[in-house]
Amino acid sequence: MGKGQDLYIKAKKIIPGGTQLLSKRPEMWLPNIWPAYYSKAKGCEVWDLDGNKYYDTIMSVSACPLGFAVREIDDAAKAAIDNGIMCTLNAPEEVELAELLLGLHPWADMVRYSKAGGEAMAIATRIARAYTKKDIVLVCGYHGWHDWYLSANLVKGDPLADVHLKGLEPAGVPAGLAGSNLIFNYNNYDEFYKLLSENEGNIAAVIMEPLRYSSPQDNFLLKIRAATEERDIPLIFDEITSGFKTNVGGTHLSLGVMPDIAVFAKGLSNGYPLSAIIGRKAIMSATQESFISSTNWTERVSLAAAIATINFFIKNNVSEFLDKQGKRVQDIWTKTAEKCGLDISVGGIYPLSHFSFNYGEPLVYKTYFTQEMLKEGFIAGPGFYVSYAHTDEILDLYDGACVKVFSQIAGVLSSGKPLADFLDDEVCHAGFMRLN
Repeated sequence: MGKGQDLYIKAKKIIPGGTQLLSKRPEMWLPNIWPAYYSKAKGCEVWDLDGNKYYDTIMSVSACPLGFAVREIDDAAKAAIDNGIMCTLNAPEEVELAELLLGLHPWADMVRYSKAGGEAMAIATRIARAYTKKDIVLVCGYHGWHDWYLSANLVKGDPLADVHLKGLEPAGVPAGLAGSNLIFNYNNYDEFYKLLSENEGNIAAVIMEPLRYSSPQDNFLLKIRAATEERDIPLIFDEITSGFKTNVGGTHLSLGVMPDIAVFAKGLSNGYPLSAIIGRKAIMSATQESFISSTNWTERVSLAAAIATINFFIKNNVSEFLDKQGKRVQDIWTKTAEKCGLDISVGGIYPLSHFSFNYGEPLVYKTYFTQEMLKEGFIAGPGFYVSYAHTDEILDLYDGACVKVFSQIAGVLSSGKPLADFLDDEVCHAGFMRLN
């Protein structure tokens, strides 16, 4: 037990759920062993409370695609602090960032801001409902924790299990929202069209991630765009995770499918709390018919950081770099698995890559991989969110660590012993679980 684990024991007693983000719970990675807290982060290097240094491959769940503590971004934020982060008047950076975003997205006319991705998706949904005067939304993918989204699990079964996590209980979500959020799966146009037909005339919006784990097949996105345009149904693209990773401005630009609203966060400001909702004027103007307002949305620092982040992306061709390094990561997994005789599946867009072991007890394999990679100096799981700080030299080290850990797994398999016997502690959690 180190200082981080000790502090987390205290945290679980005074912070419900232990952390603010489910993905940052130690139980999701390596219960009782995960460092839990950091003292310093720079580039893709992280120091825990005991002074141990690790290379981070998760990058705060892809929120920092440029790396941690990037000088150009932090300098812009510090300048904003020096000039006052907030006052009774508005920060001019609101207009500057809006013009920058609209310049990247010629299809859009207006911009609103908030602080978090899930919050921004709730705003986008409210805007669409205000515009259409209708209630039902058809949804594909993961979009946060708010009532409008989690209400999908008020109906029988576990509709969100296939698109995000199993067992998300809608405790606290008003029962009256049941049926207002209907789920369809990516690349399943027949499933989408069935919901569209069954709810004809009552749909407020179609909300989806344009790209996350797999590419659109058989003109999937184009068909959805055509169906929504024909019925004047707002199409909302959630680019919170994918946005700016594959190209400056979002994956929908490279896919050639323009929505009515797009939502950005995470990569937009490289870790500073900001999200943006951009869209067509006719729909975005409905914002003025519904009360959507918050004091902290006017804060100046994150706006300045976002402007600097976007300019950094453009100046340094960051998206191309992320794509190149992500491809190398996938090649490392594939090559190493073949060498060690392991059966794995590799997927995801290159900047947001993931793999899985094709054996029973997947959580045991994830826990063991995480456990052994930590010993090799990597904060890692069966995924890799590439950042601009992941140089070739660091990927060389990652390659060597993967070879060692994959070889260990192959050795255990050949011995016939259960991999669980080689865990230093308990198995990681699979999804949302109540903590004692």
